[in-house]
Amino acid sequence: MTRALVTGFEPFGGAAVNASQKLVEALAADPPAGLELTTAVLPVAWARAADELERALESAQPELVVCFGQADGSAHVEIERFALNFDDGSDDTGETRRAEIDPEGPIAYRSSLHVDAMVEALRAEGIPAAASRDAGGFLCNHVFYVLMRVLAERAAVRGGFVHVPLLPEQALDRATPTVPLATLVRAARTILATA
Repeated sequence: MTRALVTGFEPFGGAAVNASQKLVEALAADPPAGLELTTAVLPVAWARAADELERALESAQPELVVCFGQADGSAHVEIERFALNFDDGSDDTGETRRAEIDPEGPIAYRSSLHVDAMVEALRAEGIPAAASRDAGGFLCNHVFYVLMRVLAERAAVRGGFVHVPLLPEQALDRATPTVPLATLVRAARTILATA
């Protein structure tokens, strides 16, 4: 059994739903075979998200970590290549950051997941997927950077970040790409199996 930690995010910006939270809850309710799965839903808050991720890592002692977040406007499941050392945006508490995450840290960390293999596996399952250069500048990137900074000291642990599209119920009043939860769950299972 592989010990795995999977995370998502709480709803933010006044939304009632976050696709990554729904995905993580679905995996927790029906864990993939062969995994000892721990899940965590992180707050969309600069000051708390990293602390809660680090607590989950300490508690689960995982061999594999996949963090999920939602990407409004994306039509693909996006496997991120790099976490950048920069925060840019305002969180749900109103705190705005435009600064390095770690002034002493590297400019970026590379995912230790098999990004291209995951994209190929997802496409083979008929799931729209793409590799993405980086996770942006908001909380998704922040959590990804903190994760890879921690894993830099744990060479045996693989980890990375995946962005998922919105769910259909999140886009009832606007034209934007969506993917059903069942497809996102199938995608996550493929990602975890490939990892």
